[in-house]
Amino acid sequence: MKRFITALLILSLFAGCTLLQLCKGPSFPARAAGNAGQPPSLDISSPSFLLMEAETGTILCQQQEHTARPPASVTKIMTLDLIFDAIDKKQIALTDEVTVSENAASMGGSQVFLEAGEIQTVETLIKCISIASANDACVAMAEHISGSEAEFVAQMNQKAEKLGMKDTHFVNCCGLSADGHVTSAYDIALMARDLTGRHPQIHDYCTIWMENIIHNTKRGAQEFGLANTNKLLRQYPYATGLKTGYTQAAKYCIAATAEKDGVKLIAVLMAAPDIKSRTADAQALFNYGFSACRIYQDKNPPKLPRLAVLKGEQDSVPLAYESPMSYVSTSGEDLSGISRKIRLPKTVQAPVKKGSIAGKITYSLDGKKIGHVNILYAENVKRAAFSDNFLNLVQKLFFL
Repeated sequence: MKRFITALLILSLFAGCTLLQLCKGPSFPARAAGNAGQPPSLDISSPSFLLMEAETGTILCQQQEHTARPPASVTKIMTLDLIFDAIDKKQIALTDEVTVSENAASMGGSQVFLEAGEIQTVETLIKCISIASANDACVAMAEHISGSEAEFVAQMNQKAEKLGMKDTHFVNCCGLSADGHVTSAYDIALMARDLTGRHPQIHDYCTIWMENIIHNTKRGAQEFGLANTNKLLRQYPYATGLKTGYTQAAKYCIAATAEKDGVKLIAVLMAAPDIKSRTADAQALFNYGFSACRIYQDKNPPKLPRLAVLKGEQDSVPLAYESPMSYVSTSGEDLSGISRKIRLPKTVQAPVKKGSIAGKITYSLDGKKIGHVNILYAENVKRAAFSDNFLNLVQKLFFL
């Protein structure tokens, strides 16, 4: 009888309990930037440039990075990004056949001379864009994905807004000169990082130096040679891409990528006076970046415990890191001195939502916080029903 009365008292207290509130601290980026600064002495002829470490997005040096300028065919980075997005969504496939329209075939500028009614695969058109910077192939793909170039360009601008490209407005999908078709070195770096980070297979295409395609027209099959417009591929040993551009208004532009000893860099140059200067500028930026840049990556973070759950259908919930931790240093710090500290509550009260933040692991160097990674709940935990709580209580009182 005494135990029964005790059980009733505990139940009344349990019913009157309020939900525990988890305190949330300020939000920090998952990947931290190091002490990046201007290079000591670089002779760059391009008026607008930016050098970025691709893994963390850390900017290593820049000049007039937010000045809006015509980008010429560097525009095609966004076009390719949307093409690979459509492939990921299974909206299209590399083997799909695309019928070239009169409109696509009429494009001027750099082209592969597609004819109206000609049929090419999606993969062949990706090669035409990536290697030869073909405007006609861009429009053919835009129409294939979105029904019209205008609708595709609207999606390009939507994606630009999503990526935070505030200096950008696209008017066409290929980069031909048009009023209001502008972007900046900073924005180009953002879309280049998105393309290469989420669709690394782009390097399989943009590093092809030369390749032949077959034109299948009413006149029969004819071979046509594609030649890469990015001369860095032959002149810089660590080059991995990405896209060049030229019009009279834009002058010589490039979004170049390179990788050395695990460090990936993105160099953007706009309005260089000539090809030679564009190439030299990109090499100078890469050489500076590789000499100055050191990366810390926590490849073996501490094992996370299960967190106790109160009033839930299960007693504990597993945890997971939101992302790997990366930190870029350009100041010669001893990265072996980086310390880690996990911050978690002792318990969590149900319900628990998978993917919500449980805590964080903080990284410090010489007493200074350099970044953190959120720790997330890895499963959902429903709140236990009254009957479940009563049963658990009875079991603890009478059977344990």
